[in-house]
Amino acid sequence: MPAIITPRLRYNSTAVRPHWQDLPQDVRRLIARRLGGEVQAGPSAGSGFTSGFAAVLRGASGPQFVKAVNSLDNPVVADCYRREASINQALPAQIPAPRLRWMEEHDGWVVLGIDAVDGGRLPAPLWKADELTATLDAYTITAEALSTPPAPLQHVGLKPVGDDGDFADWRNLARGATPTDVLPAWMPLGLLDGLASVESGWREAVAGNAVLHHDLRQDNVLIDAAGAAWICDWNWPCLGASWFDLVLLLATAHADGHDATSLFTQHTTARGVADEQLDAALAALSGFFVVSGGQPPADWSPHIRQHQTWCGEVTLRWLADRRGWAV
Repeated sequence: MPAIITPRLRYNSTAVRPHWQDLPQDVRRLIARRLGGEVQAGPSAGSGFTSGFAAVLRGASGPQFVKAVNSLDNPVVADCYRREASINQALPAQIPAPRLRWMEEHDGWVVLGIDAVDGGRLPAPLWKADELTATLDAYTITAEALSTPPAPLQHVGLKPVGDDGDFADWRNLARGATPTDVLPAWMPLGLLDGLASVESGWREAVAGNAVLHHDLRQDNVLIDAAGAAWICDWNWPCLGASWFDLVLLLATAHADGHDATSLFTQHTTARGVADEQLDAALAALSGFFVVSGGQPPADWSPHIRQHQTWCGEVTLRWLADRRGWAV
C-alpha cells in the first residue's frame, strides 16, 4: 500500500447542510405533498461538497432522497440541481442510477425527489474488494449503455471532455506560468518536466464519443442492501473515452493497496488502451487536483481543498508507480 501523506477525508462528513426543520414551511409543505403526507425526516446527508439540503425523507408514498436549495443564495448549486434533473431523466433505463421522480421550483427554491437506494451507504473508507468489484460491475453496465450518446442525452447537450479548458497544470508549473508555491511540500520539483511531457498527450489519449459520468469517485457511489453498486450525482457528464471515468476511481483503489493497473487493463472499457494513454490521463488529473488543492480555502466548502489535494496525490502516486518515479 503506498504511503499517502495527505490525510484522507471521511467522505460521509464533508458537507455542511441544513436540516429538515431549517427549510421554509412552504418548501416542507411542497415536499410533504409529493411524499403523500406527514414526513419522517432522516439525518442530512454528510457526503458531498455543496451546502444544499439533502436527506432521505419518508412519507406515505415511501422513502425518497430529496435535494433542495435556494437559488437566490446558491445559484450555482441550483443550476447543478437543474442540470442533474435533466441528465437523470435522459439516462438509459439499464444504468444503475437512482431515478428522479419529480422536480419543482417554488419561491426561488429548486427541489428534487429521487429514488432512495434500499439500505444505501457509501463504500467503506478503505475499498473492500467486493464493493470495488460491485462498483466496477456497475460501471461496466453504464459504459455499455453509454458507449454512444443516446438520443435523449444528445438533446440535453454534452461537450467533449476538456471543452472548457485544457489540463495544462504541470506544463504551466514547468514553464513558470503557475508558481510552485501552490504545490504541497512533499511534491518533488524535479518531476515537473516529465509530468508536463506526459500531460501534453492527454487530449488525444482520452478522445472519444462515449458519455462519461465525469465525477466517478468513491462518494458518488452507493452500495445497497444486496451489495450492488449505484452510481449517483450525474451533474457533469461529457463525451470522451469511456475508460477515462475509471482513472480517478481506480486511483483511490491504488491508495488502498489494490492493483489498480490490473483492474484497469481487465475492464472491458480499457481494451486496447495503451500505457501512454492511461499515463497521460493520470498526469492530467493529478496536475488539476494538486494545483486546485493549493488554492485558498473555499468558504462554500471547507473540505474541498483537502479532497482535491488527496485526489491529486493518489493519481500522481499511481502514475509514479507505473513510471518508476520516486515521489
